[in-house]
Amino acid sequence: MTATKTNRKFTLIFIVFLVLGIAYGGYKYIHSLSHETTDDAQVSKKMNPIIPRVGGYISRVFVKDNELVKKGDTLFTIDNSDYLVKVAEAKAALVAAENSYEAAKADIATSEANVAVSDANVKSASGTIETAKIRLRRATADFERYNNLYKNRSITKQQFEQAEAAKQEAESQLRILQEQQKASAYQKTVASAKTNVSNKQVLVAEANVKKAKALLDAANLNLSYTVVKASIDGQVSTVDMQPGQLVQPGQSLFYIINNQETWVVANFKETQLDKMRVGQQVKLKIDAFPGTEFEGEITSFSPATGSKFSLLPPDNASGNFVKTVQRLPVRINFTANNDSKKLQLLRSGMNAEVDVILK
Repeated sequence: MTATKTNRKFTLIFIVFLVLGIAYGGYKYIHSLSHETTDDAQVSKKMNPIIPRVGGYISRVFVKDNELVKKGDTLFTIDNSDYLVKVAEAKAALVAAENSYEAAKADIATSEANVAVSDANVKSASGTIETAKIRLRRATADFERYNNLYKNRSITKQQFEQAEAAKQEAESQLRILQEQQKASAYQKTVASAKTNVSNKQVLVAEANVKKAKALLDAANLNLSYTVVKASIDGQVSTVDMQPGQLVQPGQSLFYIINNQETWVVANFKETQLDKMRVGQQVKLKIDAFPGTEFEGEITSFSPATGSKFSLLPPDNASGNFVKTVQRLPVRINFTANNDSKKLQLLRSGMNAEVDVILK
């Protein structure tokens, strides 16, 4: 009798579990027809790395671990003594370059004045030469006439010699004037060449001024980089640094997490993606808030599987191929229907469960 009762209880329990199993299996099957789920998902936020642009020793730190900051707040400063010296050097170089530029412009004015003087001398010599030529023609004509008269014994030898001397003097004066004209023309050529050189020197000096200004701007820019400020509103991570610490350009020191934008990255199996589309509604459960259901929607699919972004992507050409189901990251944004206060409590890296509504 007791064995019979025991068998009945066992049978009843078995039937109950069987019905529950069938009901649960049926529910899961029906649910899977219009849903895709995964627990391989994490909350994500933008993490802005704090990287100094210049190197040096930290002089002061203004933030603490997990502190909220606003855009433009000073995070820390780097000792700027060396950078102040470089700014002073750049200013001195700029003054020297500007003085060289002014001197080069003055040389141009002098060279142009010399060209004008030489040109005036050439023109003046040209007029004087014409006068000398007229005087020479007249002296030559007088000499020829006196030469004929002397041959006829119509004049004295003294008169003939005076006419000859006048001719020779006119010829000599013409030669002198012509040589002076050549010298003036040469001086003009030299002065013109100096002017061209001076013009090029001005261009070089002007370029040096621009270079000096650029170096001064760079020195001032590097000086400004010694004050590291927050580029966004957010919350800093662990600030593992102290005054006196040496930092290098490009060194990642800590992060600022942007709490204004939050999303979930869900890694779905490739076999689940057939019916998933951008814009589909999503139900989200965060492990940190088990009693709260969040709403979201699919906004994008990754262009490659997660394994392709790994440090050592798999190479299936080795011959030892084992087929493994790949996972594709899917971005899910929270909708406006969620409680903004609770969204602010979410932290990057928290685990989530994702349920995509396919229909």
